[in-house]
Amino acid sequence: MIFVCYPKCSTCQKAKKWLDEHHISYELRDIKEENPGYEELAAWHQRSGLPLKRFFNTSGLLYKSMGLKDKLPGMSEEEKLQLLATDGMLVKRPLLVGGDFVLVGFKEASGRSSWGSCNGITIFPHDRRRGAPWEGLCCERRRWTLWKCCVTMGEHQEKGAGKC
Repeated sequence: MIFVCYPKCSTCQKAKKWLDEHHISYELRDIKEENPGYEELAAWHQRSGLPLKRFFNTSGLLYKSMGLKDKLPGMSEEEKLQLLATDGMLVKRPLLVGGDFVLVGFKEASGRSSWGSCNGITIFPHDRRRGAPWEGLCCERRRWTLWKCCVTMGEHQEKGAGKC
């Protein structure tokens, strides 16, 4: 997995601490030193299933100074990706990139991360076949959590992540 961050960012520091506390291995990549390119961003966007706007660091100084809030709606997807590829400070961080998933941002509320809680579970892409027992990453409303499910995927979809 690749953990893309800006080391001076407090949110990135919290996310890194969370990964380390849960013994999750990753390759660290400083977004300021090694900005993702157009092709990489396009692939991540596709894999994430998120709107491209979610990849913009909307609270960043560069985003605000460029007036992107008003400009983005009139831009094509290609133009947005090209813009993101120009400067790492425009990209929302942290990003956690795995084989078949991309997590964008990190929020910690009430002592729990939006990345979930983990009891030593190793992250790996979960089996998406209905009826297969599984563990690992689970996506509920595009919020990823680490967990070990006691039921099959079909039952999980019926019950919802919070009930396992």
